[in-house]
Amino acid sequence: QVQLEESGGGLVQAGGSLRLSCVSSARTFSEHAMGWFRQAPGKELQFVAAIKHDSSNTYYADSVKGRFTISRDNAENLVYLQMNNVKHEDTAVYYCASRKFYSGSYDLPGGYDYWGQGAPVTVSS
Repeated sequence: QVQLEESGGGLVQAGGSLRLSCVSSARTFSEHAMGWFRQAPGKELQFVAAIKHDSSNTYYADSVKGRFTISRDNAENLVYLQMNNVKHEDTAVYYCASRKFYSGSYDLPGGYDYWGQGAPVTVSS
């Protein structure tokens, strides 16, 4: 069993920035690909970004390309989502997820084995 815990969510003004963090309890964190998903009120779960276990590739939803950056620190079991120039449509609960030995597309929630509790992000103004 792997536990994920997000932090860094909150209220942010449109055009501003914030960074979400997710810490994993995995004993082999460096072997897990990591992803961020979000769910806005009344909408489906949406893929945001993903990163390979060794950071050799990153993947982004079209809606966040150029604004969000995913990164990781394997020494500290951490994955980050840097959110810049946030928009009202970025308001959602953001979920951290991990997967191991999965060969499918990185944007599919079903490919991830473990999920965090979610971090609410509200964009104002």
